[in-house]
Amino acid sequence: MHRAAILPAVIDLRSDTVTKPTPAMREAMLRAEVGDDVFGEDPTVNALEERMASMFGHEAALFCSSGTQTNQIAINVHTRPGDEVLCEEGAHVYRYEGGGMMANSGCSVKHLPADRGRYTAPAVVAAINDRKAAYLANSRLVVIENSVNRGGGAIWDRGEAERIRSVCDANGMVLHLDGARLFNAMTVDGTAPKQWGTIFHSVSICLSKGLGAPVGSVLIGPNAFIHQARRVRKRFGGGMRQAGILAAAGLFALENNVARLKEDHQRAQRIGGAVRSMPWCEAVMPVDTNIVIYDLGLDHDASTHVARLKERGVLCFAIGPRQVRMVAHLGITDSDVDRTIDALQHAVS
Repeated sequence: MHRAAILPAVIDLRSDTVTKPTPAMREAMLRAEVGDDVFGEDPTVNALEERMASMFGHEAALFCSSGTQTNQIAINVHTRPGDEVLCEEGAHVYRYEGGGMMANSGCSVKHLPADRGRYTAPAVVAAINDRKAAYLANSRLVVIENSVNRGGGAIWDRGEAERIRSVCDANGMVLHLDGARLFNAMTVDGTAPKQWGTIFHSVSICLSKGLGAPVGSVLIGPNAFIHQARRVRKRFGGGMRQAGILAAAGLFALENNVARLKEDHQRAQRIGGAVRSMPWCEAVMPVDTNIVIYDLGLDHDASTHVARLKERGVLCFAIGPRQVRMVAHLGITDSDVDRTIDALQHAVS
């Protein structure tokens, strides 16, 4: 009787959302004290919200199921139907949230010119509509994403964010931070959460990407804003009951998985360096954090390239006709990087 061959594990670089709870995180979830969060009675959820609010220099926070939900709640609270949201064309709130700004809040969108997703205060000033012109949308909300997903994990300059806040204040506008991967950015630039949180009227932080929790994002802001956000969360069907089991994973992640993000960055840099040396590679975005985005040469197709890598046990995404994304995370080891580089060397598309 022949023993079945043991196939090597698949290396999943599609996103840092594919992370799974470690045994220690699962144990923390198992031990979590719980209550009914819709009644405000889940002690673990309350502890997570209080910790995040304090960490980012705001009064209150709201635990939600996803970053899409926290972003969409923030947009709904900050705007009225017919208002305009200013963001970059590749921003998650515009490209990857199912048209939520338009469907949920009745907002129009204006795209700002940007470098890898990062725009400037003068660009915001130039985009603001004339308040006296009744035929123009009311420019109301500006959204910054840090780090920038489609910008290859690009990191914002805090000084530029502060200048944009000043523009918003001068024009009666609101500034929201989509900080889905903010901890990745802070690991690189050495900034502290309060240095970012206090710039913005509201902040969304994802726990289920690089931090490794299975579910959850936290929306942070002033008391009045979070009070209204809680109502909108309920209206969107986002009220959760004994959610402390999930919040416990977030607390564990904050304690144990922030410092190790630099390991993901180092592995991403190794992959980016290897891709850059391949004859089929046209360009690689600078690898600032845990995201690697590269362009294939004119004679190559991203879908075919991704399929060839899959045959060799490496999963990634085609995000354009000739553009591919890989994301390092806590489920990836140095040996996985070695295997990925070997697969790349054979991935002639």
